[in-house]
Amino acid sequence: MSAAAVTFSDLTLGYNGHPAVHHLSGAVRKGSLTAVVGANGSGKSTLMKGIVGMLAPMTGRCTVASGMRTAYLPQQSEIDRSFPARVVDLVSLGLWPRRGLLGRHRGEDRHAIARALMAVGLEGFEGRPIDSLSGGQMQRALFARVLVQDAELILLDEPFNAVDAKTVTDLVALIKHWQSDQGRTVLVVVHDLDLVRDHFPEALLLARRAVAWGDARDVLGAGNLFKARQFTEAWDDTAPWCEPGHEHAGAHAEHGGHV
Repeated sequence: MSAAAVTFSDLTLGYNGHPAVHHLSGAVRKGSLTAVVGANGSGKSTLMKGIVGMLAPMTGRCTVASGMRTAYLPQQSEIDRSFPARVVDLVSLGLWPRRGLLGRHRGEDRHAIARALMAVGLEGFEGRPIDSLSGGQMQRALFARVLVQDAELILLDEPFNAVDAKTVTDLVALIKHWQSDQGRTVLVVVHDLDLVRDHFPEALLLARRAVAWGDARDVLGAGNLFKARQFTEAWDDTAPWCEPGHEHAGAHAEHGGHV
């Protein structure tokens, strides 16, 4: 069996004492490509932030394999496009884990940036202000930033939102290349279930808890999708943290008890 890139051990994540991901256990295999799916508010983005360390666990643990470099691409809505920066400035931010924010770029770094821009179809865009880019061009530039990070674990939060069909096709091809040809581990938050069925080998279906996890076509079967819709705790602010009878329900009640 393949080694684990990320291991979840009874992990609960949330905000201000209110959980958004409940008691997740399991492992993401090294070299796997997994779509994280679910309705709005189901905990998908929260899980990505927990993996990258932006959110500390409320209970349980999230463990990334020792020494594994991680690249995280948040939703475009979390990026300030009014900042006066050029495409080359945005992409070069991917170098800061190795060079530091104020480190001097070497010749090899400039070549890496040029190769990344060529790979995403933005050759010649180096000097363009980021506020002049279309949604698809901006997402390509962000993928180029991920490329220069040269990470073994790549986390992408809704990378296909508000981009054209050609860009989606190109970005999916790049993601599959990272996984199948380069052996990287990739987790992608995706809304388009047909896209998942066509291109993703594995899927994790969330409704603030794991409904199903495994082969994407099995996970996205009608029974599991129906079950996900039944977890009213994903939308009901008065629902308890856990289902009745969960061994940790009492412990949660001591911390406030409700979502």
